[in-house]
Amino acid sequence: MIPEYKQVQPPEGINTSKEHPLKEFGLLLAGVLLIVVVAIVSLSYAAHLLAPFIPFSAEQKMADMFSSQLKDEPIASQDAEVTRYLQSLADRLAKAEELPATMPITVHYIDAETVNAFATLGGHVFFFRGLLENIPNENVLAMVMAHEIAHVKYRHPIKSLGRAVITGTAIAVVSSAAGGNIIADVLGETGLLTALKFSREQEQKSDKTALQALAHVYGHVEGANTLFDVLEQAHQGARQAPEFFSSHPHTDNRIENIAAMAKMHNWPTRGDITPLPAQFSDWLAETDNQVSGF
Repeated sequence: MIPEYKQVQPPEGINTSKEHPLKEFGLLLAGVLLIVVVAIVSLSYAAHLLAPFIPFSAEQKMADMFSSQLKDEPIASQDAEVTRYLQSLADRLAKAEELPATMPITVHYIDAETVNAFATLGGHVFFFRGLLENIPNENVLAMVMAHEIAHVKYRHPIKSLGRAVITGTAIAVVSSAAGGNIIADVLGETGLLTALKFSREQEQKSDKTALQALAHVYGHVEGANTLFDVLEQAHQGARQAPEFFSSHPHTDNRIENIAAMAKMHNWPTRGDITPLPAQFSDWLAETDNQVSGF
């Protein structure tokens, strides 16, 4: 006997979830964002590890791509006395930090009121008049200079650039506009004349190397902490904090770390202060007048 066939309708709602659609969408979106974040962090870390393997000569060529920006900036001539003095100090400190001959430091002086100094690609180090006008002696200036040179020594600029580009590329996968803006800012608009962001660990490592250089050149680290007093005073007279503050760890923590490092390595914290050249203030005033047109 052939059984009778009966068409059975599937139960209602078999192809629909019991969860609210918005909840499902939220979970899906959260999962995608988590994957993106993990990917960005992983790629950034990879860029941080691989960047030092880029030859310094290649980094110098990258910096040359942005050298045209210098023509439009109020920068004193390379023959100016202030620039020659800064370069001579940089050469002494670079030697103390044992930078190889293939990693030269090139100092630039920018005649602007910004209270800042920074190192960027290809061994270029920039000092603004606003900072130099607040420097009381060579020891304090050497601390800033040695700190920026240390960033070059440890290839911090290329590491920072690599992280920024990789992050922008990863974000571009999700938002082409946002990612494109990040890459444009790093490679285009910022270029050579904008300070790159360094990690707290990188800043502390540069502080330690700077202290070691000061101890080697002067026989002590007097002036290292004076730098922060100088910046505090500049802060009080300004509408906003000096840029050197905004891109570095908290001042109190740095002072404590510097004191601890000096004690650990038996670097004398007191010693004779080396004055700036007698004409230093005149040099700064002359470049200011040249740019101002007086």
